[in-house]
Amino acid sequence: MKNYAWPWELRRNGVLNMNKRNIDYIGKYNQRKFYKRVDDKLITKQLALANDIAVPDLIGVVEEQHKINEIPQMVLGRTGFVIKPAKGSGGKGILVITHVENGRYYKPNGDEVTPNEVYRHVSNILSGLFSLGGIPDVGLVEGLIEFDPIFDGFSYEGVPDIRLIVFKGYPVMGMLRCSTAASDGKANLHQGAVGVGLDIATGKSLYAVQFDKPVLRHPDTNYELSQIQVPNWDVLLHTASSAYEMCELGYLGTDMVLDKVRGPLLLELNARPGLAIQTANGKGILDRLKHVESLKGPTLSVEERVAYAKKHFCSNPNF
Repeated sequence: MKNYAWPWELRRNGVLNMNKRNIDYIGKYNQRKFYKRVDDKLITKQLALANDIAVPDLIGVVEEQHKINEIPQMVLGRTGFVIKPAKGSGGKGILVITHVENGRYYKPNGDEVTPNEVYRHVSNILSGLFSLGGIPDVGLVEGLIEFDPIFDGFSYEGVPDIRLIVFKGYPVMGMLRCSTAASDGKANLHQGAVGVGLDIATGKSLYAVQFDKPVLRHPDTNYELSQIQVPNWDVLLHTASSAYEMCELGYLGTDMVLDKVRGPLLLELNARPGLAIQTANGKGILDRLKHVESLKGPTLSVEERVAYAKKHFCSNPNF
């Protein structure tokens, strides 16, 4: 089996490349004046709450160096918490604490994080080390997401998230990102997480890859990836579709998680969603984008767009 494809082969199979994505979709359908709605996670959270979209709890915001010392008081009584940059990208700068004991903090792998390390990490956030363009940032302290047991065995030392690409309000392609030992418990495909393509109609797994190569089982747990069925699928589709009106961007990625108590939560939105979702699905996205572009008539409601997507963008498993 060859490990490459000619550009004409990719085009023939409807694979969207970076240049075409940037020019024909991001450049054409995403007005720059609306970017701050998704590039700043604090603004995204405020917009979501104003539109009755559930998000992780916001414990506090650290805007200045002297406020870093207030974090222990902010998280007092919490069993875990997350610190992230408001303007970060690609999962950079996120510190996840899953266990607190006698004022001591522990990461998912059991490593302790000292107060000095927390201070240094948040200081780096404020300086813009993890932000887009390196501009000064603020740190968000959020409540820990309670892992939904439905995904036990499909993720390693981390919470899996659901990425949906939404074009003009239509959810056109989805995947589940499952953390691994190689990805250090983060749902980041470039760092070694497993990407599982999902059927838009049902939320069932279609195909899976790690490091761009097909896999049948999770590399750390040996669970069969073909057995995944994402619950609350319709809620996830409706949340993703409604983000179109919320942020007014025509081409975007929505990242969501399932909390075992609160259900689907919107983590963040992305005005420049990556292309790896095509690899995770074993299928190009371009034909679906062109399909949506060809639609005429009045703007449909969220419910109508979701129903249309489920009917026209369904797929068969490829395991």
